[in-house]
Amino acid sequence: MCRPGVPDVGTSGRDIAYGRRRGRVERMERTELGKPGGGDRVGGTSARPAPSTALPSFAYTEADEEKRRGVRRMKTTATGLLLLVALVFVLATWAKNAGLGAWAGYVAAAAEAGMVGALADWFAVTALFRHPLGIPIPHTAIIPNKKDQLGASLGSFVGENFLSGDVVRLRLRAVGIGSRLGAWLAEPAHADRVTAELSTALRGALTVLRDSDVQAVVGEAITRRAEAAEIAPGIGKTLQKVVADGAHHRAVDLICTRAHDWLILHSDSVMDAVEGGAPGWTPRFVDRKVGERVYKELVRFVTEMRDMPGHPARGAIDRFLGDFAADLQSDTDTRARVERMKSELLSRSEVQDVIASAWSSVRAMIISAAEDDRSELRMRARASLLSLGSRLATDSRLQAKVDGWVEEAAVYVVTTYRGEITSLISETVASWDAEHTSRKIEAHIGRDLQFIRINGTVVGALAGLLIYTVAHALGA
Repeated sequence: MCRPGVPDVGTSGRDIAYGRRRGRVERMERTELGKPGGGDRVGGTSARPAPSTALPSFAYTEADEEKRRGVRRMKTTATGLLLLVALVFVLATWAKNAGLGAWAGYVAAAAEAGMVGALADWFAVTALFRHPLGIPIPHTAIIPNKKDQLGASLGSFVGENFLSGDVVRLRLRAVGIGSRLGAWLAEPAHADRVTAELSTALRGALTVLRDSDVQAVVGEAITRRAEAAEIAPGIGKTLQKVVADGAHHRAVDLICTRAHDWLILHSDSVMDAVEGGAPGWTPRFVDRKVGERVYKELVRFVTEMRDMPGHPARGAIDRFLGDFAADLQSDTDTRARVERMKSELLSRSEVQDVIASAWSSVRAMIISAAEDDRSELRMRARASLLSLGSRLATDSRLQAKVDGWVEEAAVYVVTTYRGEITSLISETVASWDAEHTSRKIEAHIGRDLQFIRINGTVVGALAGLLIYTVAHALGA
């Protein structure tokens, strides 16, 4: 950067030395601030301010510094050419005044115009980044002074020309995302890659989620859904269909078989229970006879129920179940009792624990399937991706649908959030430091701008030579 009052025609040795000294001073200051007790001097003549916690707007990298050195070299070349033209002008003017020949006038005119062109282009190039010669001439130091306006203009330009719905739609339509995506997914290696990435994302999502939070949500959702739905009519319809189809007969057969086996195995227990319920004044041998008789009748009854499909007790069970199914659907008291039982059952801690633990089981199952390359989950996902890719690659209607979805989504994003996107550009540029911005831009485009100075010198010299020649010819 140029210091006030110092001409910025090229890069002089004094400017370079000043920059080096300034860099050394800044490094020394950073070193002092990094030492224990560095910063404000206690008892000294001055106090150093605390370092700012604000981060620089952007990093001035070593690559930028290398480009800046290239700019300095081109400045030296352009300034050297200006000095050469000035020297030619002085010598040609002397030769012209000394009468050494008519050629001297042509050379002097060309050199004079070359100096004018070089100085004019130097002024124009310098005015972009700083005040020429440190003089605050209006409309100079354009980039530092107009940085915020340039950022706002850049944001508006991007919003109007790049974030337009028509532009985005036409560009995406030309890309043909549907067909390209289909051809890409149709490759088995790509399908495997997408499946692996989806599995990783799924495992990551399940790992991030806290089990307690998910269990609470799942438990509340299941409980709320169960409490909101009346279950008695549904149970009644199911039971009615079971009875009508005779599907309950197997359950009755199983109960009768198990009851018979239990009676045979626990005969003493049954007779002891009957004897224990007899009056105390009856003789014990009478109680024993009664117990044996009751036991035998129970065994006979259960055996007949087991072996006779048309046993009256089986018919009574059928009628009972049919009536109960009808009551579950139409009887108000029965339905209310079932709902109370349901509420009591759901409110029990054991049931809530089972509901909450369901998430842990599901989570473990999903993670295990996602980690296993040969699991049914991953194989089905891979097959679905391959099928989708094949369809997308060949089905023009599906391609058009996918392209339409992508276009609508992209257009919605750019039209809805265009203000936020453009404000991001303008606010980012506004947050940049003016001096750093000017230096970085100059490092990237300054070399080409110095070519403008060189071209201005050459073009000015040619134009001056042409004008002098024409004027001399007309004057002759």
